[in-house]
Amino acid sequence: MITPNLQQYFEGKRVLATGGAGFIGSHLVEMLVELGAKVTVPVRKTTSLAYLSNVAADVAIEEADLFDRVQVDRVMKKGHDVVMHLAAAKGGGIAHSMDHHGSLFRDNMLSFINVLDSAREAVIPRVLVCSSACVYPRDARVPAPEEDGVRDAPEPTNAGYGWSKRMEEFMSLSYVQEFGMNIGIARPFNAYGPRDDFFNESNHVIPGLITRLLGGENPFTVWGSGRQTRSFVYATDFAQGLLMTCANEKVTGPLNIGSDEEISIAELAGMIVDLSGVNATIVLDPSKPDGQPRRACDTSRAKAELGFEAQVSFRDGLRKTIDWYVREKRIRESATDSPLAVF
Repeated sequence: MITPNLQQYFEGKRVLATGGAGFIGSHLVEMLVELGAKVTVPVRKTTSLAYLSNVAADVAIEEADLFDRVQVDRVMKKGHDVVMHLAAAKGGGIAHSMDHHGSLFRDNMLSFINVLDSAREAVIPRVLVCSSACVYPRDARVPAPEEDGVRDAPEPTNAGYGWSKRMEEFMSLSYVQEFGMNIGIARPFNAYGPRDDFFNESNHVIPGLITRLLGGENPFTVWGSGRQTRSFVYATDFAQGLLMTCANEKVTGPLNIGSDEEISIAELAGMIVDLSGVNATIVLDPSKPDGQPRRACDTSRAKAELGFEAQVSFRDGLRKTIDWYVREKRIRESATDSPLAVF
């Protein structure tokens, strides 16, 4: 959503958006282009640019591996007013996250350190860091206020990813204090929507449920008790929250970006069945982990300090997500050269 404040802030600015070809990043880049920003997206050789097709003529693509500091410096030194760091090793669902604590932590920290130090040395005027609600401990208050994100250890089932995001927050705040950098930190809750990763085993809960149901699974199995809850934020609302966090340079510390709606995973599965029009029986598998028992977003600071509120209701967003997946699946099945999902 274009607002006068965002237009005034971003119009004409040179913005480097890491992860800009992926799920949330591509939505963000489209909004930045609409706001009049001059956007550069660093990508690996293997990265698909399919999700940037709507703005391909308006975006500069630079080949760079964020694990390689020399390559990051080369792109950073070309001159940018803002760096928005979204690139991350994706935590995915519970099983993937539990099996890859070490590599998730390592990969996120390596790329983050390269980007932040490069931005510091290039004296970038503004940096936006995209953290995650995975920083919260298992017993965080519901809804979770920002201060709980530094209490105890992150939820054990996503410890590697959660600790990497906590360390990104700590390093960002430390660089503000030590080096005087101008850094905003957004802490988004569970994202969903078109362009999410539906085509790999590491997908999140919503893509995982949708692909299994529409793939013919019946009975339709839900991991755990089904009582575990989450609050989900639609992709365009997520991107809007990042823009608003970046543009408000007076805000300090991490800010939750999410929705007030809290839903159990069993309710989520039922809603997917309903919206898909599929006749399936839902069964719970209590032998599988629940993950964090409850995770809900305290949106009070974002509302008060940014004026941010999610615009897309969960049911409407879920319908749009299912419709997108059905269309995308048909395209991929009919075209052998269709690009793979990116993140």
